[in-house]
Amino acid sequence: MAGLPCSVVLIALGAVGVFGAVVIATGNQKGESSPAGFVGLVFMVVLGLLGVYLFIANWANRRTRILVDHTGLWIDGGKLRNVIPWQGLAGVGLYWSKFGRQKVYSLELFPTGPIDRDDPVLWTLVRDEEPPHPNLPRLRYRVPFPAGCQEQVVAAVQQYVPHIWLGESERAQGHIGRPDVKGHKERTRGGRTQ
Repeated sequence: MAGLPCSVVLIALGAVGVFGAVVIATGNQKGESSPAGFVGLVFMVVLGLLGVYLFIANWANRRTRILVDHTGLWIDGGKLRNVIPWQGLAGVGLYWSKFGRQKVYSLELFPTGPIDRDDPVLWTLVRDEEPPHPNLPRLRYRVPFPAGCQEQVVAAVQQYVPHIWLGESERAQGHIGRPDVKGHKERTRGGRTQ
């Protein structure tokens, strides 16, 4: 829920930028307009648009929870829930990358068998990338989670599957990536929907 207040602040900055642009467009500003002022207003509007995007994403995921028990890692989206069972995994690791002065974290779950890339709950977590070890599959689940709770997540996973723990690894900035929305739409067109 920390993302919601941040996105509201960005939206407020964007609203100030839009207000400033309207004042300038109508000729009601005091004094001369400078190029730096225009750039500042455009920057504020862009921040506002980013805030709207982040607000929508955070609001849509506000009820999503990650649960860990003896059967596996559960993703609970509020209406739908599914599990990634421990017995179907070849390895689990913690990835992190820098995002400005902060770090972003993800739990990487490498299955031993095929993945349903279009599962109604899990499809947004599927990533297709080179594996860190040749004996691991390209397709894996990437579960992002907020900074500050990595110790609890690692402890919870190691409690149940210490034998497949792969450790912690730093990745390039932006490692979280995006789900394959286009591929998902193409694969589910005419078939089941998300």
